[in-house]
Amino acid sequence: MARNDSSQEPAAGPLVAFRYASYRLFWIGNAFSNIGIWALMAGRLWLMHQLTDSPLMLGLVTFAGLGPILLLSMWGGVVADRVNRMRLVVTTRALFAFTALLTGVLAATGIIEPWQLIAISLANGVLLSFDIPCRQAIIPNLVPRQHLMNAVVLQSLLMSGSTVIGPFLFAPLVNALGIEGVFFFVGAMYVGTVVMFALVDPQPHIGDRKRTMPWTDLTEGFAYIRGSTTIISLVALGILAGIFGSSFSTLLPVFADDVLSGGVETYGNLLLAGGIGGLGGTLFLILFGRLKDSALLQVATGLTYGIGLLLFAQITYLPASLSFILIVGAASTAFGTVNNTLLQSIVHDEFRGRVMSIHQLGWGSSAIGGLLMGSLAEAVNAPFALSVSGVAVALGATVLTMSAMRGR
Repeated sequence: MARNDSSQEPAAGPLVAFRYASYRLFWIGNAFSNIGIWALMAGRLWLMHQLTDSPLMLGLVTFAGLGPILLLSMWGGVVADRVNRMRLVVTTRALFAFTALLTGVLAATGIIEPWQLIAISLANGVLLSFDIPCRQAIIPNLVPRQHLMNAVVLQSLLMSGSTVIGPFLFAPLVNALGIEGVFFFVGAMYVGTVVMFALVDPQPHIGDRKRTMPWTDLTEGFAYIRGSTTIISLVALGILAGIFGSSFSTLLPVFADDVLSGGVETYGNLLLAGGIGGLGGTLFLILFGRLKDSALLQVATGLTYGIGLLLFAQITYLPASLSFILIVGAASTAFGTVNNTLLQSIVHDEFRGRVMSIHQLGWGSSAIGGLLMGSLAEAVNAPFALSVSGVAVALGATVLTMSAMRGR
């Protein structure tokens, strides 16, 4: 049952979820966390670029940070239904703070090695596999059911906004404090998350322990997915975007430093442009997106996403690069949101948790994409690797969306 912090229900409105104290604390905690994770991802890639100047090593960092999700996210969903979710995310966020601060200390003392960065990224990937399903399952306990949509939308805006704030702060932090300062900043953000989450009442977030065996839950979920061509196609779309689309961020340090002949400021500007585009894509869907148009939107955003990557890969002029990366950011965010909405609209409630846990493989598959793109860039060059990604996204989005709609 959703948590209700007030005996009298507030009237609906664009910020109605903020009327509930537990949701406010959770939202503020996630604000710290989301800003931190974007700075962390950018910081790890830039630090590895400084240490090795190798696209392949950038791919390994991405693979280590997201690869565990491929193996463990489904089990993370099972755990989320069996433990006190709030206490679990407090623990995972505290461990994220520790690993960020540890990276900062290693970088500040000059003893950081590539293998250490990969090992810490791997540890964070394991934590994410259990943290993400728990955080998603907590929201329905924070507000009444009739305000759940508003709570989810506000969380989505928070995620999009963090992709602007995090990159905006990245270059100034590096210039003022060095790369180690980024990790100290991330650690502080996670500490803020822990404080906010610890203030949320943990009692409503105890999982139901009276369930079938975990393996049975997983096999039933797979059987349900296999029975629907539409679900298979939509999950495949998410994985396609993860492998060939989201992995473009892995190569951004190479484009900033080598292709565009810039440095950390150029890298920060590329990240910022992508974040602004992502926020714009979210606002566009809030204002104009409708479920009945979602198949058309899926094709349109997929084509824009892929073509944007292809064109960005050919450009060596910074202002034009920023324009295209903004378009890529808007299209990628809208593409992912529409894909999620289409899937949520057809999945039966009894299988929703397991299907959405498998859908998270789309994000986890960015690990494979990062390694693939890094290897391809190492063997040929970064523009060629990103061109391959763009073509795959544009063609795959069209074909798989048509397949999903035929099945539906």
